Amino acid sequence: MGRAESQGGWWQRTPSGRPVRNRPPRPRSDGPNKGLGSCPARRPDPFGYPKLNRKRDFTTVTALTLSTAAASGLRADAIVVGVAKGAKGPVVAPGAETVDKAYDGRLAGLLETLGASGAEGEVTKLPAPSGFKAPLVVAVGLGAEPDKDGSFGAETLRRAAGAAARALAGSKKAAFALPLADTDAVGAVAEGALLGAYSFDTYKENGRQAKDGAKAKGGKAPLAEVALLGAKPRDRAHKAAVERAVAVAEELNRARDLINTPPNDLDPAAFAAIAQGAGKEHGIKVTVLDEKALAKGGYGGILGVGAGSAATPRLVQLTYTHAKATKHLAFVGKGITYDSGGISLKPAGHNETMKCDMSGAAAVFAAVVAAARLGLEVNVTGWLALAENMPSGTATRPGDVLRMYSGKTVEVLNTDAEGRLVLADALAKASEDAPDAIVDVATLTGAMMLALGNRTFGIMANDDAFRSAVHEAAEEVGEAAWPMPLPDHLRKGMDSPTADIANMGERYGGGLVAGLFLKEFVGEGITWAHLDIAGPAFNEGGPFGYTPKGGTGSAVRTLVRLAERAAAGDLG
Repeated sequence: MGRAESQGGWWQRTPSGRPVRNRPPRPRSDGPNKGLGSCPARRPDPFGYPKLNRKRDFTTVTALTLSTAAASGLRADAIVVGVAKGAKGPVVAPGAETVDKAYDGRLAGLLETLGASGAEGEVTKLPAPSGFKAPLVVAVGLGAEPDKDGSFGAETLRRAAGAAARALAGSKKAAFALPLADTDAVGAVAEGALLGAYSFDTYKENGRQAKDGAKAKGGKAPLAEVALLGAKPRDRAHKAAVERAVAVAEELNRARDLINTPPNDLDPAAFAAIAQGAGKEHGIKVTVLDEKALAKGGYGGILGVGAGSAATPRLVQLTYTHAKATKHLAFVGKGITYDSGGISLKPAGHNETMKCDMSGAAAVFAAVVAAARLGLEVNVTGWLALAENMPSGTATRPGDVLRMYSGKTVEVLNTDAEGRLVLADALAKASEDAPDAIVDVATLTGAMMLALGNRTFGIMANDDAFRSAVHEAAEEVGEAAWPMPLPDHLRKGMDSPTADIANMGERYGGGLVAGLFLKEFVGEGITWAHLDIAGPAFNEGGPFGYTPKGGTGSAVRTLVRLAERAAAGDLG
């Protein structure tokens, strides 16, 4: 007598044909996930988690204004100026002429006396000149002086603005007098300031849930307001650049909030509910497949990964359409809300930050919402493959075979190679719409971190021109990325004597092996790229530039730029 029959109605068969325990019905939650039906009951949440799902309450938003006022007469807590690293010492950058004049042209000398060199990210504070209404001047390093044209690059300005905003946490208002040579510079400074001002204090006793934010960071709330000096309020191009920066930065910060939220509050059902709330706010159609719909549809990969957890999986579809769109992009995100490794359990020291294993889904979610806020003339579909990977008596085991949504079977050799399983189902589903291109985003492999470090993501694709287009999009917005190959000879290592393919291959080139696995589930003739953001998705070191400690929102800006390129008919 088989195990399934002996347990009567307590067991059922998954799409793979493997019997799994049919869990008894759970009570509806009286906690933060109340009303989500199949979501497991949670203990009452002392931190007010539902606020993450309310309009604009997911983070403290820094206000942004454009101003042509003179720095000397502006009421603010600080004036931010740029300083470059010259051959003979610091050099005051354009935009700070008024401030330098008030120091009798001695600002560079004063900074040098204080030990400043103008190195990138360096922040030096000094008393403001006599007659200024602001009490403080903050000089932020821009790095090496620019070449012939004298203008600083957008990413240089973005990082400088972010460093200054971080240094001014606790201030109510700061005026940024950084070089604004063109519209791109305006947008870069705005974006950098908003990203740099980010902080995640929801779970602190004196965190920013206080209405005025006065107690956040132990008395240092994020910088409340930024005035861009030299940006023209009536200039349409400047206004448009700032509006874009605000939309992208706010949604990227929302992604950071999701990544930083602990997994006892952000499980698949909770993430899906947040997506539904954003959909209502921004006119995005949201469809959620719960565990019953997934079983009915044959999503063996997503179900197999989530089989060991009391928090059941979800597949979320976000659909943004524009009447004038001629292109359709599909973004697919890995959303493992916590990754223990499953039966192939991660060792101690490798699981403390695994709440970040849903960073790909957070990036896709943020990018779709940003596209909607910007009104881009392109159709964008986002797919969030959400599951929690846990060990239990019902968990998928090494050696099990799963039947995927595409019909292929996969032998699971390592349950900690789970991201590719949920992505495989989502990629196959996304392919049915025949989009012009699919891009998946995932914290997929440690091998990619070994190859590229912790600040650069890898790009793989089944089309060289599209891989180049994705790389160009990343470069345009200042995200570090590098094209990677998909060598055909590595595919053989995933051959299985039992199933169509195994979820593991050769030891070396693990990031490339994972990309080749995903390629198997992309529809024939569909252009596809894979972004492995395992390195830059979560910053375990100190903050730098506009990048905070913790969730970074990696790939959000690249996806938005890709959508903008698609709207312009340029996908490579």
